[in-house]
Amino acid sequence: MKQLRTRFRLLTLVVIALLLVAGLYGVYSVTIYGSRWFSNSRNTRYQSAKRTVIAGDILDRNGVVMATTDSDGERVYQSSIKARRASVHLIGDREGNVANGVDSFQANYLLGFETSLSERVAALLRGETRRGDDVTLTADSKLNTHIVNAFESGVNTKGKSGAAVVMNYRTGEVLALVSLPVFDPQNLTESDRNNAQHPFWNRALQSTLAPGSTFKIITAASAFENLSDIATHQFTCTGATKVLDQTIHDYRMAQHGNLTLERAFTVSCNNAFAQCALILEDAALRKTAESFGFNDNFLFRDLVVENSVYPTTNRNLVEVAWSGAGQSQIGATPLHMCMVAAAIANNGVMMEPRLLLQVKGPGGVVRMRFTSKEYRRAVSTDIAATLQTFMKNVVASGTGTAARVNGLTIAGKTGSAEAAVDGQAVTHAWFVGYIESSKLPYACAVLVESGDSGGSVAAPLAASIFKYLLDTYGK
Repeated sequence: MKQLRTRFRLLTLVVIALLLVAGLYGVYSVTIYGSRWFSNSRNTRYQSAKRTVIAGDILDRNGVVMATTDSDGERVYQSSIKARRASVHLIGDREGNVANGVDSFQANYLLGFETSLSERVAALLRGETRRGDDVTLTADSKLNTHIVNAFESGVNTKGKSGAAVVMNYRTGEVLALVSLPVFDPQNLTESDRNNAQHPFWNRALQSTLAPGSTFKIITAASAFENLSDIATHQFTCTGATKVLDQTIHDYRMAQHGNLTLERAFTVSCNNAFAQCALILEDAALRKTAESFGFNDNFLFRDLVVENSVYPTTNRNLVEVAWSGAGQSQIGATPLHMCMVAAAIANNGVMMEPRLLLQVKGPGGVVRMRFTSKEYRRAVSTDIAATLQTFMKNVVASGTGTAARVNGLTIAGKTGSAEAAVDGQAVTHAWFVGYIESSKLPYACAVLVESGDSGGSVAAPLAASIFKYLLDTYGK
């Protein structure tokens, strides 16, 4: 009998422990996945609330109303067609064509599901229709508009698809999130629906493309982590490095001769970085990439971001060599590559991208205020400092000179990523970089699909962004 009681107690403890674990996991799941579950189109509570609750306003960091609900209960956006087109991928549209825009992803606030019982009773006694919370974003609506104007008016970018992200590398605040092509959320046309460029797709958050030479930031970081003599090692670039049955080449078949890693970074030498990757070997390079967030499951509080990939299968020497130059099957979103540049600027610490500045209830109750969160340490402070120098060299005298802005110290990395679209060879243009300034701690990533040269196409767009930040926030 005593033995039976002992077993019963043990069984009871096991059951209690399992219930506790289930409860803790439930709290964790609601915290992490709550917004994703709630805004799902199949959530009946969400659909019901959309019909019966006056959705709260969405404002930018400067108080500009980006979305509101009119007297007919219809969701309307900014009066300026340029402004509402520029922010459509950030905010979303009435029909839900854009996945996980603020209007849907923050529906728990906007549709009043965070409102307390006392607030609801007070509103009921006043005879008021239930209204959701107002959400203020870290984003700058005018910056979004500026980026789209620059994109659509540029000789090398007009009519092309692409994306741009701007964030504060100290706090993680997202100031701009733009995807091209854009469309008018209040006047959706059949042309928009049938556009072969897929304007509903949010390229800033959903497109995982080869980052090209912008990935050399990570390869260089890995080299300094794992190779003791890398600072003085001499690579040889003849314009063609033979690996198995393939040849690694440089952009436009450039030849750089003998050069150090620092020089190879400045001139963006594929041959040197392919050789570097082969010396490192795949496991070491992958480990460093994963320290920057590759192969992680991005579960950010304010944004839904596609996971970036460093391949783990079908790895031969050719794939490893090309990985050093950001090719092979590596894929990353513009937001993530902005985070990579931001981590270098922030002395190796990568911040979680944040979009919510404040949430305020209908009665003036502040539901939530901005908080920053460290996502991870990507690289040591010493290595980050070395890469800061490398990235400043790129803009001062390397492939990124078109990103220079008078009065600012700009650091960056260009990328010209080879890809295939509908069976045709194309080159996507990239630039990632930041302003070295305590007053203007901003990083950006620019992608121009089929844009060709990152240095001549993406870097000038980055310069335009940096100039806007100087003129707007540098006073």
